[in-house]
Amino acid sequence: MAVQVEIWTDINCPFCYLGKRRFEEALEGFAHRDAVEVVHRSFELDPTLDPGHSDAVVPHIAEKYGISEAQAAANERGIGAQAEAMGLKYRTEGRDFGSSFDMHRLLHFALAKGRQDALLDALYEANFADERPLFGATERLVEVAAAAGFDEADVRAVLADPDAYADAVRADEAEAARLGARGVPFFVIDRKYGISGAQPSEVFEQALERAWSDQEPELEVLADADACGPDGCAVPQRD
Repeated sequence: MAVQVEIWTDINCPFCYLGKRRFEEALEGFAHRDAVEVVHRSFELDPTLDPGHSDAVVPHIAEKYGISEAQAAANERGIGAQAEAMGLKYRTEGRDFGSSFDMHRLLHFALAKGRQDALLDALYEANFADERPLFGATERLVEVAAAAGFDEADVRAVLADPDAYADAVRADEAEAARLGARGVPFFVIDRKYGISGAQPSEVFEQALERAWSDQEPELEVLADADACGPDGCAVPQRD
């Protein structure tokens, strides 16, 4: 028996960063965690951005949601407080955003190497905890991936070929649309249960338990008559 969990995410998304940690907390307490396969899927919050695009987060949020920059900054501090409560580092000022397409291509490369989770964690940390900009700089991506244990020459080869793993990224995004995902994080368990957003760990715990229970065979009793059991045998009644 096994449970598959697919998680659609984007490196730009702070709630994907938080949601990953909350899911991991749930998985850690799951009795059958060794039978759970986790696959991270691609989702671009803004697929129209050019690969070299990089800009400041706070003004972008303010413009996107029609709020003041002060409100956008306050939102960032609120997310930072949530991250801190979970033991995650989160830089509330000076972050950038941009195209994540090349990052998703690298994540598919990492999946083929069997080390996707390690690269995703490295990208999240580089974006949300490191002071140096992440987006729009190929050398920065190479540095992050190499520090996560990937061969630098292999990483450069993927980034130099715009077609490498590009179809895999687009296939993930098309599948997200088919499943009705309008935002991330989006969790799909055994293609039966969907969970949207950075939900509390308890929600993931319940979903994992339900998915596992669904795989347990249930015996249908077709006939029932007198039988012996732990409390003895049924004694036929005389008229």
